[in-house]
Amino acid sequence: MRFVRSHRALLALSCATTLLGLAQPAAAGMEEAVKAMQAGDMATAEKELQVLVKERDPRAQFFAGFYIYGNPDSKFYDPNKATPMLLDAAERGYVPAMLPIAGAYAEGKGVPKSFSEAYKWVALAERWHGTVSPQAYEQLARELKPDEIEKAKAAAAAYTFKTK
Repeated sequence: MRFVRSHRALLALSCATTLLGLAQPAAAGMEEAVKAMQAGDMATAEKELQVLVKERDPRAQFFAGFYIYGNPDSKFYDPNKATPMLLDAAERGYVPAMLPIAGAYAEGKGVPKSFSEAYKWVALAERWHGTVSPQAYEQLARELKPDEIEKAKAAAAAYTFKTK
């Protein structure tokens, strides 16, 4: 299972590098951070992302929150740093951050444990064309009553992304 996660992470980073080639000014720091992450140099990646994270760049928040502070194998692992970055990016509509924040709510890592909030973020990710497995819904549905699921769906449908 670890190999699959690492393989998928490297694939995601490779895709990110390709996409960054299409981006402009802020891409320099982001590109260096992605290269550092690919090389396993999380200290350099963290340093490269710091400026962009302070500017609330959702891509930087995602990479720092998910790969640096949210990765249990990283020496920088800290859910209390990771979760606020992922939440801010998700609340502003950055789809890749939505499933990790759903997981944080489901596990109570960096946020109060809430299966309802987790369900809402999974539904939002799917609504905005994130790749959501049926198992994500099934696992959360086992923890919620039917009326709680309906409330979570309604919360996702009514959700308005933050603009600032």
